[in-house]
Amino acid sequence: MKHITLSIILAFSLAACSSDDNPVAPEPEPDSGYDFSPILTDFSDKTVIPTYKDLANVATELLTAVQNLKTNPSAATLATARAKWVASRTPWEKSEGFLFGPVDFSGFDPALDSWPVNRTDLEGVLGSSDPLTKTSVNNLANELKGFHTIEFLLFDEGGSKTIEDFTPRQYDYLIAATELLKDAAVSLHTSWIASGENFRAQVVNAGAGSSTYTTQKAAVQEMVNGMIGIADEVGNGKIADPFTEQDTRLVESQFSFNSLLDFQDNMRSIQNVYLGGYNVEAAGLDEFVKSKDSALDQRFQAEIQAAITEIGKISFPFRDALATDAAQITAAQQAIATVQQTLEGDIMSLVLAEQ
Repeated sequence: MKHITLSIILAFSLAACSSDDNPVAPEPEPDSGYDFSPILTDFSDKTVIPTYKDLANVATELLTAVQNLKTNPSAATLATARAKWVASRTPWEKSEGFLFGPVDFSGFDPALDSWPVNRTDLEGVLGSSDPLTKTSVNNLANELKGFHTIEFLLFDEGGSKTIEDFTPRQYDYLIAATELLKDAAVSLHTSWIASGENFRAQVVNAGAGSSTYTTQKAAVQEMVNGMIGIADEVGNGKIADPFTEQDTRLVESQFSFNSLLDFQDNMRSIQNVYLGGYNVEAAGLDEFVKSKDSALDQRFQAEIQAAITEIGKISFPFRDALATDAAQITAAQQAIATVQQTLEGDIMSLVLAEQ
């Protein structure tokens, strides 16, 4: 009885406190999950778009350089054209951590970066009397245009090509292929910006009107999968294919000896997506991971840097290291695999766990 009486008293007391002067606090709303808006916005505005803008700018400079090479052939103009080709690789390789969106569904990736070069067919085209224009070269297979065809025409084996080795048709082919590369780079940048096709809006408005990403989590999953994809490609494709087959023809950027820098820049593309920004500070996925598991964030940042470092320890050039530096190549592959495993397991799990 004593317990019943106390309950009644408490009930009346609570009812008395429920007057307009003393409103009862509303029940808290359920947690709606992590707000990825700053990360998605900075990913678009400070990582993707600036990377593609840099690519478009340097590709334009490369076209000017090869045009000047034809007009003023010399060792100096050849060196300049080669340097511009190498410079153009940096933003492209740093974009491969986000090979989704227009670069994928509009076919920019294979048009820009197919390898190995089909040298037999290339020599056939060069030896024919077919016109070599931007239109005619564009109609050829991807293995006959893009970065690596241009690379072959500028460098040949290990940079052995001299200015005396160029033929008029090689100049025409080189210029046409570079015009196509420049056009693709400019179009890729335009495809993301508001004044163009505005794929940016699909990412920034994820979960709030985006037809591509119905939730923010879907857009973030795309970002994580992009990082997983390039880690897999570098470790299990770009490095593994020529190493396993002991075939230098399968090496990316083999003519310029730029392979190791390509691989490192691919890992830096993961770093840029994760930390945010292209040569600037920005909100990255690290902020989300840190909010959930600060130790994981610190570990993953160290893993990315370790992969970059281990790739840099491979003997230069990579094509020669295939037969002489197996231990270090394996160490680099293991470091890259660790990055991939952390992305596939720990980081993707955090994303999937969000509401």
